[in-house]
Amino acid sequence: MPAYLIYDVEIHDPEPYAEFMKRVKPLVEKMGGTYLARGGAHEVLEGDWNPTRIVLFQFPDMDSARALFNSDDYAPLKELRHSCSTGHVVIVEGV
Repeated sequence: MPAYLIYDVEIHDPEPYAEFMKRVKPLVEKMGGTYLARGGAHEVLEGDWNPTRIVLFQFPDMDSARALFNSDDYAPLKELRHSCSTGHVVIVEGV
């Protein structure tokens, strides 16, 4: 069953974040993930959620998404992301 990793990220320093994006893409793909949305226009239709930048990945399953997020390879990239942005991350199981 597919799983979706969803980031709502606010970028504070674009230069290191650009480096993060360049380095994370091959790792996402290596771990079985695919980008479905990477920023772009969005619109809140209900509620008071104010996302800044939405990034959406599809993974084969929940374990694959967790494996990326908790991997030793991702750890330094997570630090880089934290140094230049703030946000929220969730995994949701697909149907």
